[in-house]
Amino acid sequence: MSGAFNEVYQYSLKDPQGFWGEAAEALSWYRKWDTVFSGDSATTYRWFAGAECNTCYNAVDRHVEAGRGEQPAIIYDSPITGVIRTITYRELQDDVARFAGVLRGLGIDKGDRVILYMPMVPQTAVAMLACARIGAVHSVVFGGFAANELATRLTDSTPKAIVTASCGIEPGRIIPYMPMVNEALRLSPHKVDSVVVLQREQQTAELTPGRDHDWDLAMSTASPVDCVPVKATDPLYILYTSGTTGSPKGVVRDNGGHMVALHWSMKNVYGMTPGEVYWAASDVGWVVGHSYIVYAPLLYGCTTVLFEGKPVGTPDAGTFWRVISQHKVAAMFTAPTAFRAIKREDPEGKFLKQYDMSNFRTLFLAGERTDPDTLHWAQDHVKTPVIDHWWQTETGWPMAANCVGIELLPVKDGSPTRPVPGYEIHVLDLAGNEVPRGEMGAICVKLPMPPSSLPTLWNAEERFLDAYMREYPGYYETGDAGYMDEDDYLYIMSRTDDIINVAGHRLSTGAMEEVMADHPDVAECAVIGVEDQLKGQLPLGFLVLNAGVSRDEGEIVSEVVRMMRERIGAVAAFRTAAVVERLPKTRSGKILRGTMGNIADGKEYRMPATIDDPAILDEITEALKGVGYPRG
Repeated sequence: MSGAFNEVYQYSLKDPQGFWGEAAEALSWYRKWDTVFSGDSATTYRWFAGAECNTCYNAVDRHVEAGRGEQPAIIYDSPITGVIRTITYRELQDDVARFAGVLRGLGIDKGDRVILYMPMVPQTAVAMLACARIGAVHSVVFGGFAANELATRLTDSTPKAIVTASCGIEPGRIIPYMPMVNEALRLSPHKVDSVVVLQREQQTAELTPGRDHDWDLAMSTASPVDCVPVKATDPLYILYTSGTTGSPKGVVRDNGGHMVALHWSMKNVYGMTPGEVYWAASDVGWVVGHSYIVYAPLLYGCTTVLFEGKPVGTPDAGTFWRVISQHKVAAMFTAPTAFRAIKREDPEGKFLKQYDMSNFRTLFLAGERTDPDTLHWAQDHVKTPVIDHWWQTETGWPMAANCVGIELLPVKDGSPTRPVPGYEIHVLDLAGNEVPRGEMGAICVKLPMPPSSLPTLWNAEERFLDAYMREYPGYYETGDAGYMDEDDYLYIMSRTDDIINVAGHRLSTGAMEEVMADHPDVAECAVIGVEDQLKGQLPLGFLVLNAGVSRDEGEIVSEVVRMMRERIGAVAAFRTAAVVERLPKTRSGKILRGTMGNIADGKEYRMPATIDDPAILDEITEALKGVGYPRG
C-alpha cells in the first residue's frame, strides 16, 4: 500500500482538532467555534462548541449565493408513478423557505419537534430542510411503520406538528397514511396541534378541520423565511432506531459536527466532485436517507437522486441501470439485498447491457454484511470498484470504508476495508482487552467519537451511557462482533445483541416477541434471524402455546403474523412461526437463540455447555423441518 491513506488516517488520530478544524473551514458559519473539541473524552464531549451555523444554509442557500442556483439539486425519479422531475438549487431554496414559513405560521420555532411521516417524494426533503432552516428538530418515521410504532415516537419526541401525505405507493398497491396517523394520535397520550397533509393524486385523504392543513394550500399563502443561526451543538434531528427492550432509541444528531463530517465524506469516502450526480437508493426514513439522500450530497453541492421505486418490478430488474444511465450517476450507494434481488431476476446481467454506464465510477454497498457471492456478481457485471462499507444510525456516516477519494485500497472479500479517518477501532474481549488479530471480539471505537456521531439519546442520557459507553469504559460499544486482520482490515461478522437485519433494516427481535406474547394462546415465544438469499435475514418465530389450547396451530400462526404486520409493519417481513413444546434454554433461563439460528441455517453448532436439556435441540430441529428449514 502507498502512504496516502495512512498519512490522512494518522493525522486524524494524532491531531483531531487540526484535522476537523481544517474540514470545517469549507463550510459557512455565523460564528466560529471557541474550540474544535471540548469535554470529557470518556463520556461527554462536543464538537465545535460555541459555534453558530445553519445546516439548511450550507446545503441550499450557500450554493445559490455562489452562483450555482440553476444546477439541479434533486432529481425525483418515480417509476411507480411515472414521474421524473428536476429541482434546481434555486427552486429548492424557494420551496424550503416557503415551507419554513408554513411551519412558522403553525407556531413551530427553534427547538420544537416535527414528526415527518412521508413517502419518497421531494416534499420530504423540503420538510427536513425547512425544519433545519428555522432550528426545529425533525424526526422522520418510515412510512411503512404501523400506527403503534408511530405512536411510540410521538410520545417520546412530543412534537408540535406532523407532516405527512395522503398515501404511500408500493408496486401494485396504495398505502393510506392518514388512518395510521389518526390511530397513532389516538394511541399516544401526547396531543399534536397541527398535521400538514400532502395530497397525492393517487389517493386523497379526508382532513380533520381545525387540525389538518393541506400542503399546497398552505404553501400558496405562506411567506418565505430566512435561515436562523443555531448552536453547532443544538440538535438537528432525532432518528429512532430499534432497541433490544422493544422501546425505540432516539438517536440525536447535532448541527455542526454532522455537516462537517458529511461534507468531508462526500469527497474523501465517496470520491465525488461538486456538480456530479450521486444516488443513495434508500429511504428517507432510515439514516442512509438522512445522510446520503438529503444532507451530504446537498452540503457538498452535488445533485442527489430521490428514487421512488424498487430494484425489481418497477418495471423490471434493469431499473437501477436505467436511472444510472439516464441521470449520469457517478456513484451509487445501496444495500446488498437490492443486488441480490437484481441477481435473482437477471443472473446473466442482460438488462445491464442495454444501458450506457460510462459515467458510473463506483458502487457502494452497506446496511448489512456484503456476502462474497453478491460482491463478485456486482464486480463482474458492473465492472467498477464495488465498495462494502460499514456504519450505523448512531454514527450517521461510515466507520469503515475503502476511501476512494483518498486512496483506493485492495478489496478483500467480506471486509468493509479499514477504519475511516477519525475512527480508532479496536476488537475487545469480554474483559475489555484487545484480542489478537484474526480473533473474534466486540468491535468498539475508542472515545472520543468523531464529529456527527450521536452525542446522546433523546431525553435518555442514562440509557445512552448504558447502551454504548459503560460495557467497555473509554470506548463506544458498536454492538457488532468481528475481527481485524494484520492489514487493519475489519470484518463484521454478527450482532452482539438480538437485533436482526432485514433487507438493510435493523429490527428488534425483542419488539417482535412482545407482539407474539400478546396473543392469548401463546405462553412463551422467541424470534431469531435466519439467513435469506434475498433479504439477508428474515425473522422466524417460535411459539409455545398455553396448556389446553386445542385450536388449529395454523390459525394461531396466521393470527400472530397478522398481529406482527399491524403492530410492527410490513417492513419486518414476518411470515413464519413454528409451534414447539418448549424453547432451548441455559440453566439460568436464557433462550439459546444463536443455537436455534444455526440449526435453521443448516450450520454446524456445538452443544452449549450450559443447556438445560440437550434433547430439546432434536425437537427444535424437527419443528424447523416442518416449516421448511434449513432451506435447500
